[in-house]
Amino acid sequence: MNTGSDERGEVVMTPREAKGERALGSRAPAFVKARRALHLSWQAGVFVVGLAVVAGGVVMLPLPGPGWLVIFAGMAIWATEFVWAQLVLRWTKRKVTEAAQRALDPKVRRRNLVLTAIGLSITAVLVCVYIWKFGLAMPWNITDQ
Repeated sequence: MNTGSDERGEVVMTPREAKGERALGSRAPAFVKARRALHLSWQAGVFVVGLAVVAGGVVMLPLPGPGWLVIFAGMAIWATEFVWAQLVLRWTKRKVTEAAQRALDPKVRRRNLVLTAIGLSITAVLVCVYIWKFGLAMPWNITDQ
């Protein structure tokens, strides 16, 4: 924490630290921060590793895999060194928390359940019409006529 002290020597905390949030900035070890060239190479390494993880997440978006989870993991890697990534993660966490709280609202839950039931009903009707019209033949078993 970046606690300071006032004129009387008492410890003073920033509002973010009082709420339990860490201060923004690099989390590199002190001996790395003390040497500019080493710190820049440290940041470059963190950036490359984070970029590889984010790129893997982007590839997983259309393919099977936890794409968004991997992208956020890459952002968390970047957030160890870059303030902009820390701010993005804080904003994302706040928005996800707000969405979760809205989803737990009884009116919203009821609406979502009704919409889900309507969607499943429409899907069931379409499947029944397809089976009635074409039968239960699997696409790979259909022969040309």
